[in-house]
Amino acid sequence: MSDEEIIELFWNRREEAIAQTDAAYGGRLRRLSHRILQNQEDAEEIVSDTYLKTWGSIPQNRPQYFY
Repeated sequence: MSDEEIIELFWNRREEAIAQTDAAYGGRLRRLSHRILQNQEDAEEIVSDTYLKTWGSIPQNRPQYFY
């Protein structure tokens, strides 16, 4: 799924947006957060927090670049 399609899912408040974001970027986000934190549980929590903040911010702001 393209970034534009994922953004549209967030814009329309479709919960599928989270699953599609995770499918597209979850691996990268987990690797990045794990490299920074050196703790798998904390890394997972950061990824979840990122999805939650994204969910809360997109209806007000439509990003040009998603990742």
